[in-house]
Amino acid sequence: MSDVSRIHFILYVRDQEAARAFYESVLGAPPTLHVPGMTEFAVAPGTVLGLMPERGIARLLDLEAAEMPGGGIRGEVYLVTASPAACHRRALAAGARELSAMAPRDWGDRAAYSLDPDGYVLAFAEPMASRAGGKSADDLADRP
Repeated sequence: MSDVSRIHFILYVRDQEAARAFYESVLGAPPTLHVPGMTEFAVAPGTVLGLMPERGIARLLDLEAAEMPGGGIRGEVYLVTASPAACHRRALAAGARELSAMAPRDWGDRAAYSLDPDGYVLAFAEPMASRAGGKSADDLADRP
């Protein structure tokens, strides 16, 4: 997938503050973003480690934890690419289950979500022309 420009590895955590403290200590650096619902660490050029409360992703995708393999949500790979719809179609053709079709998201990306055979969420995204400002990830997950 040579058109991927950024990769976000997002871990779903029970306690965001505890996870932030742990990874800040492990990585030896403060987060580059820390708001209610999302903490991010820049771990390499174009690569972000994100920490999101489990309840946030469940709300974002309108899922119950029981819908996920093993009764829990495991983690997410968020790929920013020039062709997210094509990537999403390839994932579905390879056996992924669609969780949410390609749609504009409140944080300024268009993204589609699927679930790989091992229970990991795959998101394929591209930035939209205008981005949402000043909202927390929890606010963004609270869709009407």
